[in-house]
Order: sequence, then C-alpha cells, then structure tokens
Amino acid sequence: MPLSVTQTCIIIGASHSGVTAAFALRKEGWQGEIIMIDSDPAVPYHRPPLSKAYLANSNEVTPPLLKPIASYEKNNITLMLGKQVSKIDSSNNNITLQNGDLLSYDKLILATGASPFIPPITGIDTAQNLFTLRTQADVENIRSAFLASEQKRVVIIGGGYIGLETAASIKKMGGDVSVLEREPRLLARVTSPEMSAFFHQLHENNGVTISTEQNVQAIKTTENTQTIVCENGSEYPNDIIIVGVGVKVNQALAQQAGLTIDNGIVVNDQCQTSHQNIYAIGDCAYHHNKHYNCWLRLESVQNAVDQAKVAALSICKQDACYDALPWFWSDQFNIKLQIVGLSTGYNNLIVRKEADDEEKFSVWYFKDEELLSVDTINHAKAYVLGTKIIKNQMIINKNSLSNSDIALSLETLSQ
Repeated sequence: MPLSVTQTCIIIGASHSGVTAAFALRKEGWQGEIIMIDSDPAVPYHRPPLSKAYLANSNEVTPPLLKPIASYEKNNITLMLGKQVSKIDSSNNNITLQNGDLLSYDKLILATGASPFIPPITGIDTAQNLFTLRTQADVENIRSAFLASEQKRVVIIGGGYIGLETAASIKKMGGDVSVLEREPRLLARVTSPEMSAFFHQLHENNGVTISTEQNVQAIKTTENTQTIVCENGSEYPNDIIIVGVGVKVNQALAQQAGLTIDNGIVVNDQCQTSHQNIYAIGDCAYHHNKHYNCWLRLESVQNAVDQAKVAALSICKQDACYDALPWFWSDQFNIKLQIVGLSTGYNNLIVRKEADDEEKFSVWYFKDEELLSVDTINHAKAYVLGTKIIKNQMIINKNSLSNSDIALSLETLSQ
C-alpha cells in the first residue's frame, strides 16, 4: 500500500523514541496524519538531565525541550499530552483513550517506555517525601521537598546509575546523602568490581555515604520522624527518600493487544512487532542484537533514537535494519563515564591508567581475544577507539593496551 495523505500513524509515548519517530516519519515521506499521545502533560523534553543538571540547578525553569513547540506545528504533528490510552484493538486498527475517544490508525508505534519499580517494602505506602525520578514533575517534587527540609537528609535506595547520578546532584545542592545498595557492591549487575570500586570511592570522596549489603525491610514514619530499617538492623533517619531500584516495562497495552511479549515487546530488526501494523521502539522493545547474537532490551537514549529511525524507514517502505552497537554515558561529580558495547560474558579485563592524568582511565573487557566492551572515565579517545575496534571485530595487542607508556592508537594496538 503506497503512502497516502489519508493514512494515520499514531505514536503512544512522547519521549526520545516517540518524538524521533514522528519527525523521522516526515523526513522519510510519510504524508498522512501523525498523532503523538503521552500521559505526561509537559511538552516532550530531554530526560538524561533530570537526574543531573536539571535536578542540581534550581534556576532551571524546565528541562530542555526535545523540539521547539513550533516544530510540531510546522511538521503537522499533533500532540495529545496528558492523555492516557486505555486499549488497543489490533484487529480493527484503533485505540481507545481513557476518556472513551476512539482513534483509528494505519500504523501504530509503541514508545511506551518503562516505569520505576516500587519494591514491596513495609511502610512504603505511608512514607512521607518518598519519590522516584523519571519525569519533570518528579524532579520538581524532589526539589520542593528538599528546599522545605531543614536537615536535608536524603536516602537513596538503589546504587545503580540513576541512584548515583541523583546522589551526586543532591550532594551538589548541599544535601546529606546516603545510598543504600542491596548487593555487595555498587552497579553489581552492569559493571565490573573495578568500576564499582571506583564509583564507591568517588562518592565517598565527595561526601556521600555508601552502604552496601543493605536490604531495606521497612520504613517507619511518625509525625516528626522517618527512618529506614534494613534487614541487618541498620537504621537511616531521613527527610526525603528516593527510590531507584530499577524499572518495569510499560507493556500492558501491548499484552492486551495480543502482541508477543518477552522481557518487553518483541520486535524484529525493522522494529515491527508480531502484528504487521504495530511497531515498538525504545525502552519497551525486546530486540535481537546481531553483533552479540543475543536478545536485549536497552534503556538508553541511543537505542531509543536509533530504533525510532529504523521504524520510520520501515513504515515508509524503505530498507531498514536495526544493527546498532549499544553505548551509554553518565555524569557524576567531575567525571564522565562513557560505555560502548556489552561486557556480559567477559572472562578477562585490562585496566589502562593514563600517566598524564590520574582521573582518566579505561577498562577493556575481553572474551578470550575478542573485545566486548570498554568503560571509559574522562577518556573520549579510548571510547572512540574502543567503538572502532568492537565494530570491526579487530584483535588487538593486550600488552600494548596495558602499557600506558605506549600511546593509545589503532596503530599501536594493532602491533
């Protein structure tokens, strides 16, 4: 069926993947209507700064917009913000909004993302000043509670990237910050012990209290006090609690529509679901990664943007194949972490420290001779080189890599 001005593409979700898909559709020749729906009433904005610069800077009125509002009008993209979709009828190609309105589509893109997971902690439902951090409204609520707090004691449950970024931002704001991590080390599910130790030390050096092996059991709240109680008996009095222990995929609509689900919404390499007229992109999409030959669901802006462009190309009848190498970044205090690739399955690693700067180093993860992934701290050059080596599946000289007296380059690593 050729593209037509009478066709409609509905996008559920107006964050990075949804917005990118809408504008990519126009770029690739979609002539019909584009409707973007999101429960968040705010004009679509960048999410990475939420736990970083936006939280720490009380002068920021709003986070940076993904696109100026005029761009949506210019590209004839209809924004339906503050609206909830209650049902997808994949047999009849329509959706129902919570207010009962029925909208028909020719193509549907699910960019529904994920929501913060709230653990079943005793007393969590009655806790005061307890927040997650996922939206602009979450940040504004945290800021308001922080400014109103006298002692500014903030406890963050969860020592993953979102928890650590939030800890760094609140410390910059002058907070008394503690991070509670259930595992024996920070970032245990996503990185090596060497990187965990680095971030542990980084935060402690900046005045953040890090406590590992702390399984939160209860939150005790009275009129004047609030205390987190851990399984080992440790207690943490606080004024504000921020929960950052992971997310759950927003897949209920897809499940109700009869789409294939497995750790997210299953898609092919065109980001097409088990229904030919429905696509899924971003945090909610479970896809096959060709480089690592495994199925993944990635929570990153890079993945959201790349999949959105592939979905738009496919919908507009052009050749498209999602085959991107994962990458990720994090800003905490004075360091920038950049990661390329996936370290899962590594059996040896090399930590390369640069002689000219003690705050610049990289960790290279290998499975036998194959480079799987590189973590870099304040080291853009290592990140770029690592990306090239992984993409081209180059075998490199580990002795040269580990010797900081040898310059880091493709030439020296190839010898």
